[in-house]
Amino acid sequence: MTAQTIRHMLRDDDLSPAEQAEVLELALRLRADRHLEKPLAGPQAVAVIFDKPTLRTQVSFATGIAELGGYPLVLDGNLAQIGVRESISDTARVLGRQVSMIVWRTHAQSRIDEMAAVAGVPVVNALTDDFHPCQILADLVTIAQHRGGVAALAGQTLAYVGDGANNMAHSYLLGGVTAGMHVRVGTPEGYLPDAEILAAAAAIAEQTGGSVTVTSDAAAAVAGADAVATDTWVSMGDEATAAERAEPFVPYRLDAALLAHAAPDALVLHCLPAYRGKEITAEVIDGPQSVVWDEAENRLHAQKALMTWLLGQS
Repeated sequence: MTAQTIRHMLRDDDLSPAEQAEVLELALRLRADRHLEKPLAGPQAVAVIFDKPTLRTQVSFATGIAELGGYPLVLDGNLAQIGVRESISDTARVLGRQVSMIVWRTHAQSRIDEMAAVAGVPVVNALTDDFHPCQILADLVTIAQHRGGVAALAGQTLAYVGDGANNMAHSYLLGGVTAGMHVRVGTPEGYLPDAEILAAAAAIAEQTGGSVTVTSDAAAAVAGADAVATDTWVSMGDEATAAERAEPFVPYRLDAALLAHAAPDALVLHCLPAYRGKEITAEVIDGPQSVVWDEAENRLHAQKALMTWLLGQS
């Protein structure tokens, strides 16, 4: 591999619309045949590093790497103390000489950007404070699964209600419009998406026929939507502000009354973990419109597709 040909997935718009469609189509094929691709046969090792708590990310990447023929080298980022005990750049150089890919769940986006700059192998963002691109790929796979395929994504309306400034909102904006969707974010005024990310999403939407809308009116955000998503009101790292954050988000709770504003067959998404009675009610997440468990499974298929695609490009 040369530095000029390495492809990474650091944020959702690292994939062009055509490239995203390729990954999503492959994910659906891998969902149908989990052992279709073996790009890591050998086995080749993939470093999977966790600086933040994890369940679905660890399970889906470890399982996926194994099913692709590789070895998941799971590392405790807090034990490694990347950026403290040893610089990110030095760590990247060490890992890049021994593994075929690096997957990192970390804090600041600048950390994973620095890792990718010098690693010499593909680097995948398994969640940062700013983006969660692997989750959005899984969400898009889930919608495609229930709507007749990847081509059906274009023109669909995806509404997200909750914290508009968190990584899920940012990734829904970028990833959704890349698929040609109309993305609406319903959020309190004090929790708006990052302006640069919103501008980037709007620019992509001009090319794909999608659109972006940010509103403080939860019902307007959800009106007629084909899919409705939410996320916890308190992201990792914000636990100290849980009490003060709760009240502004109460009108954005995804309950039966709010869901009634969406299309009658709207799909309900939640990246998990979910807190029933807070950002979503049990009636909705456990109800007939919920595809949350398909969504959780599709983390596996989407990430396998992404890793296969990145290795093929690099």
